[in-house]
Amino acid sequence: MITDVLKRILLRDLAALRREIQAYAREDDIWTVPPGIQNSAGTLARHAAGNLLHFVGAQLGGTGYIRDRDAEFGGRRVPRRELDAGLAQAMDAVRETLDALAPERLAESYPLEVGGVRPATGMFLVHLATHLAYHLGQVDYHRRLVTGEGTTVGAQSLPALLADDPA
Repeated sequence: MITDVLKRILLRDLAALRREIQAYAREDDIWTVPPGIQNSAGTLARHAAGNLLHFVGAQLGGTGYIRDRDAEFGGRRVPRRELDAGLAQAMDAVRETLDALAPERLAESYPLEVGGVRPATGMFLVHLATHLAYHLGQVDYHRRLVTGEGTTVGAQSLPALLADDPA
């Protein structure tokens, strides 16, 4: 079922984002904003977690999460452990919501207007998965740029996607 595929992709990429954040040797580097770059890895991690906690957890899963998008992009540096906790919370919201989502909901309009439109829920979930993948790539590039390390954390691993637990 497509919800299982979407859940696997979102969990795999959230797990990879957690590994990216852990791969910074110096915590301060997570918050570095090099010239020509708008957001630090920390900001992107906060945004990715907040986005899924809101659009998947709160809107589809009824978790009650209240999003503060301005805080996601605010300059406040939070400890790495807080970033990790937010990403773990997003993983829980994705897992619980998509496990419980009735298949017929995918064809229904998403409950909120987003960007002036109300796409089908399934289409919006695909959009959320590509949005996360975009930010994961940005964080991977940021980490390599800031730290000078070319090592991979295995982001977007196909074997991980096919594993019993993609996270």
